[in-house]
Formats: sequence, C-alpha cells, structure tokens
Amino acid sequence: MFISTRHLFSRTLVASALCLSLAGFGSPAQAQVTAFKQAIAEAASADSAVASHYRSADYEPLWTVETDEGRARRAALLNALESAHMHGLPDMGHVAERLRQQMADVRTTRDLGLVEVALSRAFVDYATDIQIGQVTPSKIDKGIVRELPERDRSAYLSGLERSAPSAFINALPPETREYRALMKEKFRLERLLVDGGWGSKVPVRKMEPGDTGEGVVALRNRLVRMGYLQPTPSAAYDTAMQSAVQRFQLEHGLEADGIAGKGTITEMNVPVEKRLKSIIVAMERERWMNKDRGTRHILVNQTDFTAKVIDDGAVTFVTRSVIGKNTSDRRSPEFSDEMEHMVINPSWYVPRSIITKEYLPQLRANPHAVSHIEITDSRGRRVNRNAVDFSQYSARSFPFAMRQPPSSRNALGLVKFMFPNKHNIYLHDTPHKSLFKHEVRAYSHGCIRLAQPFEFAYAILARQEADPKGYFHSVLNTGKETKVELDQKIPVHIIYRTAFTSPKGRMEYRRDIYDRDAKIWNALESKGVALPSVQG
Repeated sequence: MFISTRHLFSRTLVASALCLSLAGFGSPAQAQVTAFKQAIAEAASADSAVASHYRSADYEPLWTVETDEGRARRAALLNALESAHMHGLPDMGHVAERLRQQMADVRTTRDLGLVEVALSRAFVDYATDIQIGQVTPSKIDKGIVRELPERDRSAYLSGLERSAPSAFINALPPETREYRALMKEKFRLERLLVDGGWGSKVPVRKMEPGDTGEGVVALRNRLVRMGYLQPTPSAAYDTAMQSAVQRFQLEHGLEADGIAGKGTITEMNVPVEKRLKSIIVAMERERWMNKDRGTRHILVNQTDFTAKVIDDGAVTFVTRSVIGKNTSDRRSPEFSDEMEHMVINPSWYVPRSIITKEYLPQLRANPHAVSHIEITDSRGRRVNRNAVDFSQYSARSFPFAMRQPPSSRNALGLVKFMFPNKHNIYLHDTPHKSLFKHEVRAYSHGCIRLAQPFEFAYAILARQEADPKGYFHSVLNTGKETKVELDQKIPVHIIYRTAFTSPKGRMEYRRDIYDRDAKIWNALESKGVALPSVQG
C-alpha cells in the first residue's frame, strides 16, 4: 500500500517545495529554483525522452509537488510498479521501494530534483515495457521481423500531466480482449501451480474406448484436474472420457478422434509451468502488436496452421494452412503487411534459392529434368535446353530464370494472394492437397498454403463484388494469368502464438514448432520475469 508522502519526504522537501512556489520573490528562492532545475537537467540527460520533456516544460516538476495531483501521480506510479508482475513483467517492487527510500532521504533541493527525474525515468521505463514489450523481437530470432509499435517516450510524461494518473497508467497495457483473456489465464495457472498443478502424469501409451486399468485411471484423474471431466468412480474408458479427450484434443490442435495416443498424452503431460510460460510469452507478443490491426484483417497463426478472415473482431472465414518447414532456410517469418491484390491462374517464378539448391543439380545430371518448368533468359525468352551445357554453371554463375506457367499442376495452384514484402511471402493455393490432412503442417519453402483458396478468395472479394464466386470463376475459366486489384487493402498479420483464445473464449495451446517461444521466454527470464515460487 502507498504511504503518504508527508511521511516520506523530509521537512527539507516541504521547505524546498515552498521555496519553489515562491520563485521570483527573492534571491534565496530563485537560487533554490535554479539548483532544482540544474539537478533535473543533469539527471535527465541520461535519457533523451525524459530530458526532452523537461526542456519543453521549462523543468517544472511533475511528481515532487505537494498538491493532490502530485500525490496522486506518485501513488499511481508506485502501485503500478508493485503490480507489474501481474502483467508478466519483472517484479518491480524493489524499484518502488528504492524510490520510496530516495524520497525519504531528500535533504536538499538538489536531492529533490534527482527524485523528480528518478520518478520520471521509472515511469517511462514501465510505460514502455507494458505498452510495447520488454525485448526486441529481431534480437530473439531472425524470423521474428515484427516492427514494434513505437511510442514517443516523452509523450508518456506529457500525457500523464494532462490526465487522471490512475486512469492513464491503467490504460497503458494493450486494451484487447486477447490480452485480458491471457492475463486471466495467467492468474488461474499461477494459482494452480501453487496448488500442485494437474497431478501425476499419464503413462505414455495408447488408450481408447473400452480400455480399463491403472493407465485409464491416471488419464481420468488428469482430465478431472484439467477441467475436462467431472469426477467419476468409473475405471473404464467410457463415452464421457472419450468426449473429454476430444475436447482436450480440439483445444491443443490435435486430431479430435477421442483416442488418447502418444501425441495426445504427451501434450496432456505438459506441466502447468510450461503452459504458464506460453501465456506470459503470448502477453509479450500481444504488446508487440499493440496497435490497430484493421477492422477487417487476415490472421495467420503459424502454430495453429490456420488462416482467418477477421471482420469487426469476429472470425468470418477460416481455413487450414501449411507453413514453412522447420529448417533454417524455410521457416515462415512473422510480420505484418497489407494485401493489395490476388493473381488468378498465376505463373510460378521460381525463387533463386530453389533454382540453385534444388533444380540446378538435377539439370546438371539431366537437361530435361523438371520439364514442367520453363527456363528463360534475361529477356524472358524460353531457352532451348538442348543448346545449354548446364554442367558448366555453378549456383553463382547460373544465368537463367525459371517459370512454371499457369495450370492446375502449378506449385502455386490456381490463385495467390499478394501483400508485397521483402520476404517474398504470400498466401496461395497448392496442388498438394494431402498435406492438409496432417496434424503438423510445416512443409513449404516459407509461403503460406491454403486448404480452401477459392473460398478464401470469395471472402476477400465479397466486399467489392456482388457475386464474388461468379466473378472469381469467370476469371479463372479464361485460363489466363490475371491480376485482380483489391478496392481496399487488407492488413495481413502472420503471427506465432502457442497460447490464444478460441472464438468461444476458451484458452487453447499449440506446440512451439520453431522453438521461438522458448527463446522469448529465455530473454524475458534474463530480464527478471519469473514464475511463482512453489514451496515443498
């Protein structure tokens, strides 16, 4: 609880504040003002944002004024620091205590100026961390190329000055439904962790309806502790248990067959600690995207292997997706951009990396290899394979391009959705439909393949065509490569969330297929983020 500043600040602080209020009424007071402002200028110089604020405010105090506003600001800041851990930030109670002690130790006007800046710096650091995140994504993993929603740090101070302190500080975290849900789940898991978690693990072996025995009892107990099954004396794998297993599978991205196989039990045995880490990482990721995402936008969650169209906060279309293979050169990056057009009956212009790594070795052995793909020169003319000795070229010297013309066998299928970006990533159809039957769908070179690309196109075109399906097929049936511009660009967000809420508000979990969340947790932990300690 915040202690009134009259018990913290010494008589010198009050006297100094009084002298400051009398500025201009005598040289002693003026000297006090000068010393105070010099102390602020000196201390603030280490932080450009704080220094900028005080320069523009003519070094007037924000915190160290004995007014209701000053007291309210100090109280709100200290309370925020003491509750920072609730947001998955490091415990900042020691920072609050240090500030209290510094206020109590004020003896001179210079001390007062140093306290003023210390409070401002603590506030700006807190506001930045809770609003846009504690770590820089690109420093964690090169595949996380998300641009942070940078704020003017000095604006935090000017904004506080104009606002009710508690309301202003409470509005700093992301004000999204997802963030609130993650925070609620964090509290639940923390209580569960202290209470002993989900109990004993389940033996990793296949169990299915009709089975009995100790393994089934362990499975039942785990499902009860996790909230998927009501307590029951039955030791059999009955229909109630089958339904509970199916619900668990649906909420963890598994095939919902109601059979507890190795994959299902492995996920069920994930401890509370690991799920809690996923929640805290998701809260940090939510801060990285703390900006307007678009009334209509496209959301691709890599760990969920889905692509969704979101309208006014509701999912209006969803389809399965395939993402980049889990190798260093194929993992799909995380970023946001804007979809500008689609191409119906697209050609596939083979990326240079695929040409040199995959196709050139085949051409050296057989000039007629990959015959479904055209080889073209620098002017786009088709090259006669019989006239070229491919064995003379290296990956660096190979002078040709390669193109697959439009067809149902085209690597991009019959439609691609473009949001031009430096990563050369887009959404597209594929002739390899069987891949969508797999539980883990990481097979591509980095682009996002869609299970229902036509239906996705209809959803995109619905805003500009009276008959989106009819229009799409009228273009498709020409067989010609056709670029269709979108009347309005649509934000596309390619994200990576191992913890997220379902449309029904239930928390769901996915596997950390690229190990990115593990890296983020390690970075957060190095900053001081910690799980609750468990006695025992």
